[in-house]
Amino acid sequence: MPLKTAILSAIKLSYAWAMSLWLAPALLSGGTAIAQQSVQLLDSACTPSVNAPVTDPGTNRTWVLDYPCDLQPGEDVTFILNLHGGGSNTAYQHAYFPAWELKEKYRLVVATPYSPVARWRPEDDQYLQNIVTTVTDAVGKENIRAFWLAGHSQGGLTSRRLICTEFFENKVDGFASLSGGRLGGAPQRSPNAGRPRQADAPPPAAPATAATPPAAPAAPAPEPACNFSHIYAIGEYEIVSLPDTSALATRYNCSARVRRDDVVDTDAGKTYDSRSQNPGTREWGLLPRPGTAEVYEYPDCDDGRVIADVVRLDKGHTEGFEPNIMDTIVSMMVRASGGKIQGN
Repeated sequence: MPLKTAILSAIKLSYAWAMSLWLAPALLSGGTAIAQQSVQLLDSACTPSVNAPVTDPGTNRTWVLDYPCDLQPGEDVTFILNLHGGGSNTAYQHAYFPAWELKEKYRLVVATPYSPVARWRPEDDQYLQNIVTTVTDAVGKENIRAFWLAGHSQGGLTSRRLICTEFFENKVDGFASLSGGRLGGAPQRSPNAGRPRQADAPPPAAPATAATPPAAPAAPAPEPACNFSHIYAIGEYEIVSLPDTSALATRYNCSARVRRDDVVDTDAGKTYDSRSQNPGTREWGLLPRPGTAEVYEYPDCDDGRVIADVVRLDKGHTEGFEPNIMDTIVSMMVRASGGKIQGN
């Protein structure tokens, strides 16, 4: 081989070898020229589906952590504390509001805790605070772009109770109430809302007598006074009608309510209350099925906050959220302003 040809061949081989070293990590990291090791949070190996539980050392109670499997050091994320309702558990909430399915797309860290008595009480507050502190320390407060409370039913009422407490007030940027009560003006509840009495249930207790009158209903709790975004999602059959105004929207100088495009789902949600189908009622919830959701938003709110209502048509209290309306709700959560934890 002539000397000139040999030199050119050597140059080409050296270039190809160098390019292979440069491109290999790019292919492994989804196109980034310099590969970085993905972060593993709290020794919880990331999986595409349900992760193993994490133990809170302060209370020795577990919770489920989900985060992007390709999470990079220093990357900003949105953190969601996802609370189940009364009589429920982590597995149901994980399927009912499956934000974890969108963790890669929207860069989410989702903590789904569990109350051993299937109902949130003030005794559980320290456990929930420990989870928030643990996630904040693991991710780094400078990397938590926004922190949201999301709660179904009694989990929503618990989120409402917690949101302006000393621990949470300077941390929570938003509250997603999932059939857990609307802030800024509550709708009238459907007359038949509530868990239906089952055919195989024990006989009801004797009615109250004149000597033991029924207890008066509790007065509604005052609305939280601190500042945050608010998304209210409700099944059509749970309420009489949705209010067309919001005191929160007025507080934040939002523009008049607008109706966004309806969200159509051809796939069903992942769960339902199988214990309450003998008989089931449309108000409480039937089997999961496809559907359409109406989305209303009060745009242009102060400081980039989001105030929105979602009405899931032909749904009750317990059918799990369908994928497209999940995407819509989570996209509003990550679009809203944040930064409270970063500012502490």
